[in-house]
Amino acid sequence: MGVDWCHVNADETMSFIRPAAVAGLFYPNDPETLATTVRGLLTRAAANGHPVPKALIVPHAGYIYSGETAATAYARVVPARGRIHRVVLLGPCHRVAVRGLATSAAEAFATPLGRVHIDADARRRALTLPQVGIFEATHEKEHSLEVHLPFLQIALGDIELVPFVVGDASANEVAQVLDLLWGGEETLIVVSSDLSHYLDYEAARQSDAATCRAIETLTPDSIGRDQACGRVPIRGLLQVARQRNLLSETLDLRNSGDTAGTRDKVVGYGAWAFVEPPTTVALSRPFGEILLQLAAASIRHGLDTGEPLTVKLADYPRELGQEGACFVTLKHGSRLRGCIGSYRARRPLAIDVAEHAFNAAFRDPRFPPLTAGEIPGLALSIAVLGPKSALAAKDEAALIDLLRPDIDGLIIQDGDKQALFLPAVWESLRKPAEFVRLLKQKAGLAADHWSATLRCWRFTVEHIASADLADPASLWTVPPGKP
Repeated sequence: MGVDWCHVNADETMSFIRPAAVAGLFYPNDPETLATTVRGLLTRAAANGHPVPKALIVPHAGYIYSGETAATAYARVVPARGRIHRVVLLGPCHRVAVRGLATSAAEAFATPLGRVHIDADARRRALTLPQVGIFEATHEKEHSLEVHLPFLQIALGDIELVPFVVGDASANEVAQVLDLLWGGEETLIVVSSDLSHYLDYEAARQSDAATCRAIETLTPDSIGRDQACGRVPIRGLLQVARQRNLLSETLDLRNSGDTAGTRDKVVGYGAWAFVEPPTTVALSRPFGEILLQLAAASIRHGLDTGEPLTVKLADYPRELGQEGACFVTLKHGSRLRGCIGSYRARRPLAIDVAEHAFNAAFRDPRFPPLTAGEIPGLALSIAVLGPKSALAAKDEAALIDLLRPDIDGLIIQDGDKQALFLPAVWESLRKPAEFVRLLKQKAGLAADHWSATLRCWRFTVEHIASADLADPASLWTVPPGKP
């Protein structure tokens, strides 16, 4: 039975500071050493070109055990320093039990790096919910929130905090709090949780892989009691993420046997980022023609110079300056002549099209470089990929049942082996079982391969082809331009 909190008047002014409780235990107590440690972890984990997440799941062990995993998450928000100024932080209760979600009446939480002030207005709004109250005893020695503060201070600078220790609560109660405080780009949601506890190394890997699949596929009910100490706030976040169509990405997954412990009894650590789905460029006829013209111009430029066309984004509609991912395909009749692309949006779509068109013509390792004599009759098509979504498939039969022929592209990954089929592959592989079997072989896996670590994502594409134009041959003579 959890301990009840004490409610206070929402207008009452509080002035005490919650002191650091685990400095010197979970992380360095010396400010200079702490700052150097965190900066070093963030620098090594830096990942440029990724969208800033709306929410994170991050572990809360001592930095020697889970600091590298935590850094993979916080490195993603460094580019939003100055833009994110509120962090809603939720972690599980380890010491003093409590019902619902317990916030604090403190003015600030202290670390060796200074104070992190509490957002009093957000706290006041949260206290209007019946499952939220103030209970200082559960915060006093709790580490699941505190260990994140130095990362937040270094990564984001001056922020305001809305802290919650989650005790005997439901996922729905957590989701209600998150919905209330969701905010806009100024607000970051952080859920603190470790994964499996004190299993042997291989058993922990299997358990944590199952948790990872549940988080990637936004299926909160698939996370069991022993899979994560922060399972309740994780479930609440996944519930909201599903409602808001967020995309989940695994940033790191390991355990203490990989970092600083033995492998007989380990604790699992994982980090995940949740991003709002990107705006997909609608390939209306004007934009589609521009992209086709751009791809053809890059190929013509490659024939003359050996280099892809340099794209000046100011010359194109601003929509084509949004990040996008595409594949460019070249054919002579039904015969493939080149196909190159990527599934991850990392640069403006216009630049992605120009680069992949050049690569499809001159750098596809299956074919010799394109020659000028092949231009007559050369067909060009572009597939712009939508966001990928993870598939929760317990086995191959379940995966086959989930696939939608002629609609879904598919990505599979197991360890360092990965492969992708575009939806266009359905034209030649009509049976889902054959589609999956050949994709596994493309990835370098056995046709009958299946494992607990195999991950699958599907995606759709917006497709435009030169055959759809009134005069396809004009692509090779008309320069690209504005609609």
